[in-house]
Amino acid sequence: MLTKFDPTNQKACLSLLEDITSNANQIQDSVLEAILTRNAHTEYLRGFLNGQVDKQSFKNNLPVVTYEDYHSYIDRIANGEPFDLICDRPIIVLLASSGTSGGVPKLIPFTAEELEQRMLFMSLYRPILFKHIEGRSEEKSLMFYFVTKESETASGLMVRTMITCVLKSVTPANKFICSFVIHK
Repeated sequence: MLTKFDPTNQKACLSLLEDITSNANQIQDSVLEAILTRNAHTEYLRGFLNGQVDKQSFKNNLPVVTYEDYHSYIDRIANGEPFDLICDRPIIVLLASSGTSGGVPKLIPFTAEELEQRMLFMSLYRPILFKHIEGRSEEKSLMFYFVTKESETASGLMVRTMITCVLKSVTPANKFICSFVIHK
């Protein structure tokens, strides 16, 4: 849902950041509309929206929920039911939260599109560091990332932390996106 940009061009990244923070309300409305339009047919949203995909119907019909309200859908997917219970796109991995809010990690469904978006957002991190942290442009920094062991659900979906997911997704074609993570 991000505008296409050259993640290797620091000025383009900073310009995009300026644009998305200046137009946050409009962008959020567009993102919500796209999500509702794509996912209106899912079992979860059908129960609330009855085919309506406008912002007002969403606000009027969907209650504020917690993880406990929809974790049964995630469990069903983890045990082999189709992803379209909650999402119009295939779920490629279940991200595991840190577990700090209840002692047990929560599982967060993640699609390939979301991974691409996260990696693009991560590419916006580096220009901010270069602009605002002295010495960063000379590659004088040290960052620690903790990668944890993966597991697998009964349906074969991998369960990973976000950083593990990102690091395992770095390819020669997109390594520049994570250049702040991996330096040679």
